[in-house]
Amino acid sequence: MVDLERVLDEAGLSNTHVREYVAHWAGVTGAERVEVVSAADDARLVQEALAAGELLPAGDGNYYSRSYFKDVARTEERTVVATSDEADKGVYNNWKPASEMKPKLIELMTGASAGKTMYVIPYLMSPKGSPLEKFAAGVELTDNINVVLQMIRMSRVGVEYINDLGDNFVKAVHVTGDLPNLGQGTPDDKRNFVTVADERTILHFGSSYGGNALLGKIAHGLRQGAYDGWKNGFLVEQFMLLGITDKETGAKYNICGGFPSASGKTNLAMTLAPDALGDRYYVEFYGDDIAWIWVDEDGVLRGFNPENGVFGVAKDTNEKTNPTAIDSIKPGVGAIFTNVAYNEKTQEVWWEGRGDKPTDLDGWLDWKGERIADRPAEEADAPWAHPNSRFTTTLANVPNVAKDFEDPAGVEIHGIIFGGRTRDREPLIRAINDVAEGVYDGLTLGAEATAATDGLEGVLRYDPMSMRPFMSYSEADYAQHWLDVIGAAKEKPVFAHVNWFQRGDDGRFLWPGYRENLRPLLWLMQYKNGEVKGVETPVGVIPAREELNLDGLDEQALADLDTILTIDKARWQQEMGFREKHLAQFDGLPEAIWEAHRRVAEALDKS
Repeated sequence: MVDLERVLDEAGLSNTHVREYVAHWAGVTGAERVEVVSAADDARLVQEALAAGELLPAGDGNYYSRSYFKDVARTEERTVVATSDEADKGVYNNWKPASEMKPKLIELMTGASAGKTMYVIPYLMSPKGSPLEKFAAGVELTDNINVVLQMIRMSRVGVEYINDLGDNFVKAVHVTGDLPNLGQGTPDDKRNFVTVADERTILHFGSSYGGNALLGKIAHGLRQGAYDGWKNGFLVEQFMLLGITDKETGAKYNICGGFPSASGKTNLAMTLAPDALGDRYYVEFYGDDIAWIWVDEDGVLRGFNPENGVFGVAKDTNEKTNPTAIDSIKPGVGAIFTNVAYNEKTQEVWWEGRGDKPTDLDGWLDWKGERIADRPAEEADAPWAHPNSRFTTTLANVPNVAKDFEDPAGVEIHGIIFGGRTRDREPLIRAINDVAEGVYDGLTLGAEATAATDGLEGVLRYDPMSMRPFMSYSEADYAQHWLDVIGAAKEKPVFAHVNWFQRGDDGRFLWPGYRENLRPLLWLMQYKNGEVKGVETPVGVIPAREELNLDGLDEQALADLDTILTIDKARWQQEMGFREKHLAQFDGLPEAIWEAHRRVAEALDKS
């Protein structure tokens, strides 16, 4: 048996509460060895992972990992929020009693790490010294070295972050399990991913992939964080966060926002100014996935990105769609690529949308590790990389990362935007002045369903604030919490809804997107400052054409501008019926939200 006391002493882990927690779970899981890790161990651990075949070299100083082929994405149907109070049950949070889930997970984890090393990862999901630090500290126990390496990139790792916090840390236990024998997708599926929110405990069994295994990221950074925020007066959201500096005036604006999947959140978070505007505006990256938001003692709405890295979707990431991301995973930065295509001879990686597909198939393996040159004819067009393949890199590798991204005070939030993928109905941007109407807009955020998913082409799949998969308490309480937090700010942020995805009758996109998306955000900040007035509509204020900075915009986009700055009354009236049905699911929704809904509906009827 490992001499646990000696191991913890040598690692400098002095927090007695953490030591007791480690000892307890080492006994439950049956781990043969225990190792406390810090960010300083990264180079050594990488070499150990390479030697064990857990990683493969991906060129000079980057690495490649491949997960089990049935373990390639978050598994929402197996993800549960558990508490002791059934009042925490919502429509989307898959609530179950803690008294049912905890014994189940303990049984699954008992002895399941036999013969393995238990890695102890003390981590922090905030800048050091933040006013929310006590909610951001955690200790993940895992039996998977790849999880350790990913966590070192995605969070701040070391005993210095938890030694002085007493029992104020999230207890996060991850056990990989016997992946080929877990019955994934069958009635006997053994995978369980549980956040026991009122006990600040996370128990995940049966995966080594992403949000299922990197417990600081989604389970703590979103689900547990959101529950803690509800109880302690701050918001935790799946939001990107960027800063825009006007070099001419010196003004700085920070905008955060939520976007459902495939609606452009990461590309917007990492955007640069269009070439024509680059001399005047500089865009800084704070984060692409999570924001913690609060009102400080002076009444200022502030936020930060709790993560220390980027876990980005590789598919369609290239020099045009996201040049910042490409620069952040260049050779030598220690990035990890997961489930992309890999050339075992040249150590190159490739994914769909990265550029031209290699024509010389020698050495190329697909995301399952199967030789592409040996594919039968009927599989010739199958993807080389998994659609949810990823890259992991630290924030420090992002070339335009904000200089103050580690400021414990966070940054002032000036604007909150929502954006879904819709082919019509939603204009390029519409600003919303009223807080309740802004929260209402977030609660009715959605992206279009497709015929392939549920036969309701053109109808939105609602994703409140883009938090549908990450809710940890009831939607009615969530709406009230939003009203309370934003309502406490002395200066309210401007809300807005954006849409980069309007299409013409011929199916083409009417807005060029990508770096051009900065233009409507600049208008939004001018609107907030009273520099432009916009055009009032029943669903918000849209830009007058002459108010947008159109310098350098191509002729086709200019020709389409009037279309994407138009409100389709009939489609909006149809949408209001869908919204009412959606909101009616949430028992106890604040009356302020229903009043906002009625105001918009009545304004449409009168327009």
